[in-house]
Amino acid sequence: MSEKIDIPAVIFAGGQSKRMGEDKALLPFGSFDTLVEFQHNRLSEIFTKVMISWKSEKVQFGAESIFDKTKFSKISAPTIGLFSILESAESDYTFIISVDTPFFGKDEVKRLTAEIPNDFDVICPISIKGVEPLVAIYHKRVFKKIDYMIKAKNYKLSLLLQHLDTKYVKFEDRKAFINLNYQADYKRAVSTFS
Repeated sequence: MSEKIDIPAVIFAGGQSKRMGEDKALLPFGSFDTLVEFQHNRLSEIFTKVMISWKSEKVQFGAESIFDKTKFSKISAPTIGLFSILESAESDYTFIISVDTPFFGKDEVKRLTAEIPNDFDVICPISIKGVEPLVAIYHKRVFKKIDYMIKAKNYKLSLLLQHLDTKYVKFEDRKAFINLNYQADYKRAVSTFS
């Protein structure tokens, strides 16, 4: 068995899933009761530590959780989750991934982690669709910039990346970045893992 990657991974599972019409993190996936459990299981084979980021725990299965600060309970933005993750970060770098990206695997992660020795603030993929800030590696020092942005009521991750020392890594593989935003996306992905 190959060696695991020794930075923490955090799964973003606190979204509203408006386009899906139901909470995508709780949809059955593969042999698991929920997509978030599927993601936690597969990422645990890649990383030494995997946690879940959400506003409040939706399902219990023994995973370590990071909750959004209660003062942000009315704000729904990935920036808030990232704030909470980096505020409590023990490691210099943290890999974050949205719960609805089940095809981003170890080979793709290794391409990002290969850039860690260069000490960037963010290591972010660029796919055929564009910049992918919800499948990226963030340094804990980014917390101060996020704190400043939140106080200014600006929650756009794309703007955050523009104000940081960001390394963009280009990917040609479209499949790695498939998001399960709609029911049709979900059904196609389920058929791949069944």
